[in-house]
Amino acid sequence: MEITTVGELLHWSYANLAMAHAAITSKADKYGPRHYMVRSKLYKGLNNQTMNVGPLADDERLKMILPQACCYCGSGEHLSVDHLIPTKRGGANTGDNLVWACRTCNSSKCAHDALEWLAARNQFPPLLLLRRYLKLAIELSREREMLPAKLAGEPHVPFSLTAIPRHYPLPAQLKLWVTPLNP
Repeated sequence: MEITTVGELLHWSYANLAMAHAAITSKADKYGPRHYMVRSKLYKGLNNQTMNVGPLADDERLKMILPQACCYCGSGEHLSVDHLIPTKRGGANTGDNLVWACRTCNSSKCAHDALEWLAARNQFPPLLLLRRYLKLAIELSREREMLPAKLAGEPHVPFSLTAIPRHYPLPAQLKLWVTPLNP
């Protein structure tokens, strides 16, 4: 499948995220027909606007009940807030764009895009963090009317288009969150 626009890229990654989340919650070792169906249906629905990503308010509620820890390494020491999409790149200075980060990770990440920074460390982001990031990216692209922009034209967006994952690891290699969640 050829992905040619910002919207297609973001929707494909979000649909893959839903597939991965479904596989993890069903404790699957690998992706099966049901998981691929989830991805296909959501991708088509997002592109033809018959479906939407979940609201950021869901992620805000989740942020309040997740263990208070660095969203990158899981440490509970010396926490501060970090912008997922850096304000220096055009990310919003709002609660939706803020996550917990320990002093070490926050200093190391600096003003880098979260996905670029994690990729440089050979880390695939936890799915709940990636979900928030993709929702922010989709919302920013929608507000700036960048969803139909061609990728070939290297559109100016406040997040890293090259760091948006097109392929996801097997479910066994993924984490829902950086720290174990209570059942």
